[in-house]
Amino acid sequence: MSTYTQPAFTESPERIELRKQVAKLAGRFGRDWFTEKARAGEKTTELWLEIGKAGYLGINIAEEYGGGGGGIGDIAAVCEELSAQGCPLLLMVVSPAICGTIIGRYGTEDQKQRWLPGLCDGTGTMAFAITEPDAGTNSHNITTTARRDGDGWVLKGQKVYISGVDEADNILVVARAEDARTGKLKACLFVVPTDAPGLEYSPIAMEIVSPELQFQVFIADVQLPADALVGDEDGGLVQLFAGLNPERIMAAAFSTGLARFALDRAAAYAKERTVFEAPIGSHQGIAHPLAQSHIEIELARLMTQKAAALYDAGDDIGAGEAANMAKYAAAEAACDAADRAVQTHGGNGITQEYGMAGLLVATRAGRIAPVSREMILNFVAMHSLGLPKSY
Repeated sequence: MSTYTQPAFTESPERIELRKQVAKLAGRFGRDWFTEKARAGEKTTELWLEIGKAGYLGINIAEEYGGGGGGIGDIAAVCEELSAQGCPLLLMVVSPAICGTIIGRYGTEDQKQRWLPGLCDGTGTMAFAITEPDAGTNSHNITTTARRDGDGWVLKGQKVYISGVDEADNILVVARAEDARTGKLKACLFVVPTDAPGLEYSPIAMEIVSPELQFQVFIADVQLPADALVGDEDGGLVQLFAGLNPERIMAAAFSTGLARFALDRAAAYAKERTVFEAPIGSHQGIAHPLAQSHIEIELARLMTQKAAALYDAGDDIGAGEAANMAKYAAAEAACDAADRAVQTHGGNGITQEYGMAGLLVATRAGRIAPVSREMILNFVAMHSLGLPKSY
């Protein structure tokens, strides 16, 4: 007698249904709507709030704070399906996944009640600020500092490439505070209102066609109350990395969604476009690269699923390795899929009408952010293979 158990490499019926419903919702908007908004300098707030209203935006956040009580795998599925419909929302990676996870895991009860409901329904979007002009990938060189001022804190520093600051009510800022016992600087997390006196930001001109802008953020002696600190001030990097593993998983889902969108458009075009008396998809020079992309995308999706499962199971070390691998594989798959989609379309691939060329820049960003492919290779070489540290 045998009993059926669901294989580890398939998703639950509930998540499969979640994907269908998110795709259906996003399909009502579509790529043309998304691109028109971006080119006009407008926001996709309508879609953002619709996702929140449907309960998808905070699906990874506990139910008592307005969320769905799911895991990072669920919010990653939402992110992927939005991208696959041509509506990639970058702030999905930041607001519910990074900020929501960190506050949900390390915030006080008051902080959770104050900030998580807004992250869930879309009315309290939160940005995340870690990258600095002179630190880049080396987060240990962050110079944004926090010093005690009575019962509160004063922050000073500068951040760069911070997404969606103009759409956020608050920013979760990574700073460094002095340890009273050792005198050394330690990583700490602070929620800073975007309208706080002393905080200014300016947009960075980007080639990516996206409604979500990138900003430089200037923090000039911004005064904060004691409860702006999230978590234990001695918690250090453990608290920070609670948000960075979800960030990589979400980035992978973002990339695989874009890759699926590009491949779907390319395959549809290859079935319809006729040259030399046959659809171009009948030629191996077109068919094989697209088939290769399908394989690469599915492999990346599977690794993303593994990373999410490990994270949701509480295996932070295993999730860290898998999340880095997933992010790497997904970015490579997305870049290749976009390139092949453009090539499949020929001259039409570089017109605005067909919307393929813009994907080249959008997918290329996945090789750079939120962590570069080179740093992932460093991580795998050192932690997975046991090779000497190279940086």
